[in-house]
Amino acid sequence: QVQLVESGGGLAQAGHSLILSCSCVASKLAFSRYTVAWFRQTPGKQREFVAAFTSSGRTTISENSVRGRFFISRDNDKKMVYLEMNQLRLEDTAVYYCAARDDWFEPTASIDRYPYWGQGTQVTVSS
Repeated sequence: QVQLVESGGGLAQAGHSLILSCSCVASKLAFSRYTVAWFRQTPGKQREFVAAFTSSGRTTISENSVRGRFFISRDNDKKMVYLEMNQLRLEDTAVYYCAARDDWFEPTASIDRYPYWGQGTQVTVSS
């Protein structure tokens, strides 16, 4: 099992950047098996996929508006996964969640395949 703790959210102006962090409380061996992903959710909407990074080095970025602005990275030694968010827009305002699954190969965007979730961190973009 793995515990996930997000941090780095807050208030940012449109056009600026934020970096979210996901700390994974697990053994290094366990973390080495996990795919970690970022999702986001706004009130009244379904949680949507943002990006995923497998321990084998494969990544997936959503094909929506975040592509080209958001980047996911991973530090296996620190057991951390990051989401760099650039050129923030008002519509990026959401609660951002970190999620994990015990699979080293497939950076799936399917929410149902992630059993482990963090508590979320609020990102608010203002004009």
